[in-house]
Amino acid sequence: MKSFKYTINGNVYKVHINSVVEDIAEVEVNGTPYKVKMEKPAKKQVVTIKRPAQAPTTASGEPVVARPVAAASQGSVKSPLPGVILDVKCKVGDTVKRGQTIIVLEAMKMENSINADRNGVIKEIKVNKGDSVLENADLVVIG
Repeated sequence: MKSFKYTINGNVYKVHINSVVEDIAEVEVNGTPYKVKMEKPAKKQVVTIKRPAQAPTTASGEPVVARPVAAASQGSVKSPLPGVILDVKCKVGDTVKRGQTIIVLEAMKMENSINADRNGVIKEIKVNKGDSVLENADLVVIG
């Protein structure tokens, strides 16, 4: 098959590879036959990086599957984060101005003033002092 010439520590070796069957090679080194068991090379590991699939979109670029929209009241003021209602500073029928504090919400161990986002009259108060609310929960309705 193949012949090679090696020099190891000043000694010359003529190596002839006669045959290779699976992991056994029949070789001659300087005329002396040997059966050599070869180690199989380590298998290459193929690493596949999975990337999140991109959401399908319409021709206009809008997602095909949209997040469900919660039924919200018209003119409602929503909770910006989950927390506990510490104080309700208005009552139904009160006239409020934009920026006026209407609810005090404790979230992440801090008191947060929730302000009216428009001028109007309080139509409905959807929470009470001590209530736990989730993010985007309706707090009051301003009409």
